[in-house]
Amino acid sequence: MTSSTPHAVVIGAGPYGLAVSAHLRGRGLTIRTFGDPLASWRRHMPVGMYLKSEPSASSISAPALGYSLADFYVADGRRPLDDWEPLPIEMFIRYGQWFQEQLVPVEQEQIVRVARGERGFDVELATGEVIRTRAVVVAAGHLRFAHTPAAVAALAGDQPMPTKYVSHTNHHADLSVFAGSEVAVIGGGQSALESAALLHEAGAGVHLVVRSPRLVWSGETEHRVPTFKEKIFKPPSCVGPGWSLATIERGAGFFPKLPVQTRLWLVKKILGPFGSWWLHDRVIGVVDVRTGQEIRAAEIQGDKVVCHIEHEHGGREQLVVDHVLAGTGYRVDVDALEFLDPNVRAGVERESGYPALGAGFDSTVPGLYFVGLASAGTFGPLMRFVCGTDFAAPRVARAVASFV
Repeated sequence: MTSSTPHAVVIGAGPYGLAVSAHLRGRGLTIRTFGDPLASWRRHMPVGMYLKSEPSASSISAPALGYSLADFYVADGRRPLDDWEPLPIEMFIRYGQWFQEQLVPVEQEQIVRVARGERGFDVELATGEVIRTRAVVVAAGHLRFAHTPAAVAALAGDQPMPTKYVSHTNHHADLSVFAGSEVAVIGGGQSALESAALLHEAGAGVHLVVRSPRLVWSGETEHRVPTFKEKIFKPPSCVGPGWSLATIERGAGFFPKLPVQTRLWLVKKILGPFGSWWLHDRVIGVVDVRTGQEIRAAEIQGDKVVCHIEHEHGGREQLVVDHVLAGTGYRVDVDALEFLDPNVRAGVERESGYPALGAGFDSTVPGLYFVGLASAGTFGPLMRFVCGTDFAAPRVARAVASFV
């Protein structure tokens, strides 16, 4: 059954999908947006966590004033948060749902296939409906790109993760299920550190295994307002203070002009694994932190997991736990987007897994656009954060409007 022919179809209803949809609608285009609003935040991030970004950098881009996080707080009868107050995930989810209800009608039918068609693309739904459209914007988030080190992933055997013995941080909305268990958490970034804190607070025994020789924390371990001099030497940006961070925010439009290998190196190194200042005292001196160590192999013995750990400067030991939780981030791979027809995926030029994109977030398949984490290889680490919607959404909307 073939139905409407909108100008564009947006796949995903997270912050980037909602922002792009709002800007496309603001240009008067007919669009259809598919997804479960804020699903990855509601179902794959643990209760009790806080956003890594400050409140002033956590608004979803809209084509008009009145839809910022602060506007939501006022509409909800609350005082907007100051930047030294961490933003609870529960409030961000409520904000995202409010934003969606105000600006973007969303359909929750599942998209099973995006193939080339007469008008550009045929978008097939699980219901059997086929939508013909000139443009498709992929805002599918990060979940499909979850990375688990091979030594740990082997614990799952032929079973899909999560299993009793191994999982990724994105598999859990409630870590209290591990109360009374011994858990090895792998990683030194925000998700690993916050999971370690929440696990401990839920009553689990926590062993944080970090390959790096030290943990990195953002700013001070107690927040304070920076002095004028500090603002000069470490200018503020939506992703944190410092010239390198201010540059990736203000220079995102110039990022694509860098050589590919330089871009990919910067994406990996700038804003690498670190924890927010307000997590420091919930981790250090509280959980078993093992820096400079790596799990080289893991096996199930009886009802336990035996982790074979190698130390940075030599030496090995075993760590016996009930579960291994990978907080090891995400690696973009276009082939993980199974709803894209193989012929469509084959037409997308790659740069180390990332789609190669033009100035309007357009891929090498005419009419196919990528935003969010998938666009970080072209536009830099800013695309990993909500505040990156301010850069991405209006550019995508302008590019789509010109194309259709």
